[in-house]
Amino acid sequence: MSSIMIVRGVAVAVVCIVVLGAAVGAAAGPPTDQLKGGVERVLKALEDSGLKGEGRAAERRAAVRKVAQEIFDFPEMARRSLGRHWQTLTQKQREEFTGLFRDLLERAYVSRIEQYGGERISYLNERIDGDNATVGTRIVSKSGTEVPVDYRLLRNGARWLVYDVNIEGVSLVSNYRTQFNKIMQTSGYDDLIQRLRTKQGDLDTSDGSKDKKAAPAKK
Repeated sequence: MSSIMIVRGVAVAVVCIVVLGAAVGAAAGPPTDQLKGGVERVLKALEDSGLKGEGRAAERRAAVRKVAQEIFDFPEMARRSLGRHWQTLTQKQREEFTGLFRDLLERAYVSRIEQYGGERISYLNERIDGDNATVGTRIVSKSGTEVPVDYRLLRNGARWLVYDVNIEGVSLVSNYRTQFNKIMQTSGYDDLIQRLRTKQGDLDTSDGSKDKKAAPAKK
């Protein structure tokens, strides 16, 4: 599964979204406002005294994961990540792939949030073109390193949801599409799904180990 860098690919994007709550810069429009609203809910979950501590890790992750579903358009990300291969899938296969892809991205989101290190972000611009929007930002680490990040959003009813993140000129969706396309062409859909399930199993084991270590000893 190393060829499919789910966690690594989304890591910077997650940090950027998390720190929107501490952002400075240009005046925000509806897309940015909604991102901020989502982030405020994430931070509220992280700061909830009832969810603090390793013993409440599972509940904390569930709360953050719920908010992630309100920020990202996971089905759209899944469709775009498969590119032309999406059209070759049955409805059942589309649902299967989307579910696995969504689960892995949500886990990456939660995992990275728990590593938040106080980075800051500045808004550079916001562009809206019909039902599409781009929010241009720059993230600044504590060491002063700057990373340009553009969020691409789609309007879904009254909401703006993130469907792609461009980090230093590299699109997350395009990166996934390149990796998935290679697997689909060389070994097919079943192998792609098996790789995703293997990664999911690895994460289940990892999360289980963390929760076991975090659980208080019985007296």
